[in-house]
Amino acid sequence: VQLQASGGGLVQAGGSLRLSCAASGRTFSSYAMGWFRQAPGKEREFVAAISWSGGSTYYADSVKGRFTISRDNAKNTVYLQMNSLKPEDTAVYYCAADQSGWVVRTTPETYDYWGQGTLVTVSS
Repeated sequence: VQLQASGGGLVQAGGSLRLSCAASGRTFSSYAMGWFRQAPGKEREFVAAISWSGGSTYYADSVKGRFTISRDNAKNTVYLQMNSLKPEDTAVYYCAADQSGWVVRTTPETYDYWGQGTLVTVSS
């Protein structure tokens, strides 16, 4: 599976962005998908994840109520809608695929494939 993240950019605090992650391969629908982020000087951290069917989702406390993860298996794409953005959301955002598609997991080491990242900058 190859993953291509897009949709990052510069936005003012309180604004919104939608990230997309397009996947190649016919097995996309069997993977759980996750979004992670890494700010300068910090470790990569979990943001959100969704099961293969979309029936299960999980969010980091820091984004709960502001971000929404979704997927369209017909388009081989997973999305991250980010609302009410804060300067502390500034980071490179990565999408990742987990072969254990029915399990929603939060640790980067459990994901098998990674996209290249897209930069989100939130100005105050």
